[in-house]
Amino acid sequence: MNPLVAGRRDLLARATRQLSEAGVASPGHDAAELLAHVLGTTRGQLVLVDEVPGERAEQYAALVARRARREPLQHLTGVAWFRHVELRVGPGVFVPRPETELLAGWAIEQAAGVDAPVLVDLCTGSGAVAKALADEVRGAVVHAVELDESAHAWAARNLEGTGVDLRQGDMATAFGDLAGTVDVVTCNPPYIPLDAWESVAPEARDHDPHLALFSGDDGLEALRVLEARAALLLRPGGVVGAEHADQQGESAPAVFAATGRWTEIRDHRDLAGRPRFVTARLAR
Repeated sequence: MNPLVAGRRDLLARATRQLSEAGVASPGHDAAELLAHVLGTTRGQLVLVDEVPGERAEQYAALVARRARREPLQHLTGVAWFRHVELRVGPGVFVPRPETELLAGWAIEQAAGVDAPVLVDLCTGSGAVAKALADEVRGAVVHAVELDESAHAWAARNLEGTGVDLRQGDMATAFGDLAGTVDVVTCNPPYIPLDAWESVAPEARDHDPHLALFSGDDGLEALRVLEARAALLLRPGGVVGAEHADQQGESAPAVFAATGRWTEIRDHRDLAGRPRFVTARLAR
């Protein structure tokens, strides 16, 4: 065998074993994604590759070693896909999760029947939900806010050219100029209790901004802030949707129920059957 090249199958097999031994949840998928990234192709097109040049194989080995140290896959490739949009991500911003696509899909459905809907995404992070809303809701006016300076910079990059009104600030005081006019509010707030530090996957605990992860002793502090702000921003009959931890399927809806301001309070499960996000309608 030519020492300057390596077989694609052997490379993938070794990388998959290495990632599996390191505790990576999807070793085969990540091994293939990294090789496709190094070769400038897609995972589906890897079957057309028989041999990998030695220089590319070395680059691949270095990336696999970093992934084995639990650096997020998206930090290594620089890209995350969310519904139909591409996002640039890296250190300093929360990597969007596939589960959050369900929240975005709910918001898109809610806005579909409204003429020129006004949508607000609080705690926008990378801008994933806001970008998806702008991409899929015809005629929508989309606003987004992010407190963290680094994350805001990533959102600005991702939302450039989309028409989204992106602001930097605290969701607790954001968009006072829109009070009573918003049709749909979305939010993926921090929701991990402070005492759950050790249970968080290393990819998130060691690489995502802590501002995007932790939310007080019970994980619901940010949700309480969201409830109050959404009540101010929404028009009567407007709706809010917010992601939460899978252990908060009862406590998250209770935040909305406790205030008496909401109707149609409902919790939604993800594709794995776990409680994932809560929605509510502002009473008329």
